[in-house]
Amino acid sequence: MRTEQVRRAYAAVANQYIALFGTSEQVHADDRAFIRRHLGGRTGTVLDLGCGPGHLTDFLRAQGVDAIGFDLVGEFIAHARASHPDGCYVLGSMARLAVADHAAAGILAWGSVIHLPPDDLDAVLAEFRRVVAPGGTVVLGIFVGDEVAAFDHKVVTAYRWPVDEFSERLARAGFSEVERVHRPGDGVRRPHAAVAATRTAG
Repeated sequence: MRTEQVRRAYAAVANQYIALFGTSEQVHADDRAFIRRHLGGRTGTVLDLGCGPGHLTDFLRAQGVDAIGFDLVGEFIAHARASHPDGCYVLGSMARLAVADHAAAGILAWGSVIHLPPDDLDAVLAEFRRVVAPGGTVVLGIFVGDEVAAFDHKVVTAYRWPVDEFSERLARAGFSEVERVHRPGDGVRRPHAAVAATRTAG
C-alpha cells in the first residue's frame, strides 16, 4: 500500500527530518507569509494534514488559529506532542479523516500531497471537501514541473505538477483558486508553488 510505503520511509529518517525541518523558522519566509495570509486568525478549526514535526501547526496556533495536526508517522506525532504540549496532534491519514462533515474552517497541506500518485489525488481532495465548511480555505504547497511526473525525492517518490493542472484538479473537487505563488528552483530547492483555494457551496 502506497500510504504504508510513505509512512515507513519517513519513520526511517524522522530524526534527520526533524533536525532539518522541525521549526517554522526553517520554512521560507514567503511561504510563512502565504500561510498566514490565508489561514492566520481564521475562526474555527484548521487541519494541518501531514503536519510532520508539528512546526506549522504551532505556527498557526501562534496566529490565533485552533489548529490540529495530523500525520501518518508516529515518530513525528510523538515529537510534536513533546515539543508543543499545548497543541493537538493526531495519528492518522489525510485520505480517511476522523472528522465530521464540514467541521473544518480550513486545511493546510504543505508538501503533504506531493507523494500522492496522480490517480489518488482526486479522492484525497474529495475528502478535503467533505470536511471543510463552505467558504473554508485550503492551502497547499507542491513541487512544480512542466508535466505531471514522478521524481526521486530524498525520502520517497514524489510528483511534480504544472500549477494550472493542479488548480484544475482543485476546481474539479469543488474548490476555487484565490491565489498562487510560484518560486523557481535556486539550485538547492526545487521549483515550488503555493495555492490557496476556497470551498465552493453545495
